[in-house]
Amino acid sequence: MSHDPNDLTPVQKRGDNWVKRDDLFSIAGVPGGKVRTCWALSQGARGLVTAGSRSSPQVNIVAHIAKHLGIPCRVHTPQGELSPEVKAAQKAGAEVIQHKAGYNNVIIARARQDAQIQGWTEIPFGMDCWEAVAQTRKQVYNLPRECKRIVIPVGSAMSLSGLLHGLLDIGWDVPVVGVAVGADPLGRLEKYAPAVAECDSLFEEEESPNIRGRSWRDMVTIVHSKLDYHQSAKDTLWNGIHLDPIYEAKAIPFIEPGDLFWVIGIRQTAQKVDECSKTT
Repeated sequence: MSHDPNDLTPVQKRGDNWVKRDDLFSIAGVPGGKVRTCWALSQGARGLVTAGSRSSPQVNIVAHIAKHLGIPCRVHTPQGELSPEVKAAQKAGAEVIQHKAGYNNVIIARARQDAQIQGWTEIPFGMDCWEAVAQTRKQVYNLPRECKRIVIPVGSAMSLSGLLHGLLDIGWDVPVVGVAVGADPLGRLEKYAPAVAECDSLFEEEESPNIRGRSWRDMVTIVHSKLDYHQSAKDTLWNGIHLDPIYEAKAIPFIEPGDLFWVIGIRQTAQKVDECSKTT
């Protein structure tokens, strides 16, 4: 497990596949690439405010970073029974504020307003910021060129955007498959991914990605999990690695021999010890 945000997280060989283990980065007991972004945004903060779905690990990540820094934290979520991650955030000292109209745009607006009133730092919903791109793009430098494709789960699309920028940084033309597990990622990809060029075939799963330029639409094919965002995947163990049930595990059906699977993270409440570990 790495605790230095400047380290490259390891790549492991598992069976016929490679795995980028960004879930092996951890600060304050919470793992994953999004923790790296939260840590960077939190430096110098007097307090932290964020918004997150009850099914997302975001509120727990922010709560633990705040506890580690010794600063207060307020998290905004939709109304309803507290999930294990929200309960963990509360246990870490975060004040949980629930909203009856639990749409994403409502909790995002409430969190932003709260941060302004408190004079605290807002950690954007879904890590929706350029810092997330910057923190992820440098992680491509130890990827093996032998892999035939990269498969990555897509929630907010920030990790995917960073990956695509990183591939352009190193000049590597490799097909990328983004497995969308929630809302349509198109809007954030248009904002944060490399230069947009129109390509009507993006959402056609049958078509192999073909890099024809520096457009994200030419670099990635988006496929969609058949499971609802809030529904956990039944199988969460893949090649000895325990995967997040809402995100990574839903990408398993799309992984083929020779692929590299980019594991962004795993929620703290789902962490288990891997069955084996072999780093290349």
